[in-house]
Amino acid sequence: MQSLIRFLRGIFQRREPDAPEIIARRESRTYPAPSPNRIEVGTGQSAGIERSHNEDALLVLTSASAGEALLPDFGLFIVADGMGGHRAGEVASSVSIRTVARRLTQQTILQMLDLEPAEDLTPLQDLLRTALEEANEAVVEQVPGGGTTLTAAVVLGNQITIGHVGDSRAYLIQNGKAEVVTRDHSLVERLRELGQLTSEEAAIHPQRNVLYRAIGQGANLEVDVLSLAKPKGGHLLICSDGLWGVVSDDTMLQIIAQAGHPQDACDELVRAANRAGGPDNISVVLVRFPEE
Repeated sequence: MQSLIRFLRGIFQRREPDAPEIIARRESRTYPAPSPNRIEVGTGQSAGIERSHNEDALLVLTSASAGEALLPDFGLFIVADGMGGHRAGEVASSVSIRTVARRLTQQTILQMLDLEPAEDLTPLQDLLRTALEEANEAVVEQVPGGGTTLTAAVVLGNQITIGHVGDSRAYLIQNGKAEVVTRDHSLVERLRELGQLTSEEAAIHPQRNVLYRAIGQGANLEVDVLSLAKPKGGHLLICSDGLWGVVSDDTMLQIIAQAGHPQDACDELVRAANRAGGPDNISVVLVRFPEE
């Protein structure tokens, strides 16, 4: 149990992102041959070109049993984009991710490790909603004036369950197409939904990053939760607006399709965002699912 606690503590430690110039110089990597039945994951982060420090945070936690399956495949993937200035956003994103990860690991993977798992487990959608509500309470209490987006995906068996607040995005990529499965909680997106702005106008609107819903911005948070089938041979992409706001969906698709491994794709996605000016912090998680 002590080794498991040390392992989880190590995961929750915030790591400093690579500077853009370091990412650009990173040599091509080699990877073990992919297992035909296991997911592969890549991550990438950068403060960007115009920002002095990174207020984003991300977390990846995966579990796969060797040999005869002892546990179903499990994955927890979170991206949070902090805001508030004076490093309040950095603290808010970290607090929210730690809170969500603690709740989800306690009531998913740790319960699966029990020799006699409980039969009355909380449904994943309810669990995710509760986890994000607790993150909101923690940020309101600990980081006055701070806030953060948060998009969390739990992969369990053949299902992906997503909890979402803000304008970080989750994409489902399959058969050469990318679908945004989350909804941006921004004022500009709301105007687009109401037909008062076109998609082209929304993309260049000067207030496109103003949010009407975020973690830490008040009580009674409304959380979007959805469940999707795991795309066979496809990808799940989670990213902050520092990526999707400057790199088109078509370019992201092309990078992912040409990459040999999700980590190579994440490195190139970060480079592409910085080549486009890097106006904001960049965070990306890419999960590739097996064909079977």
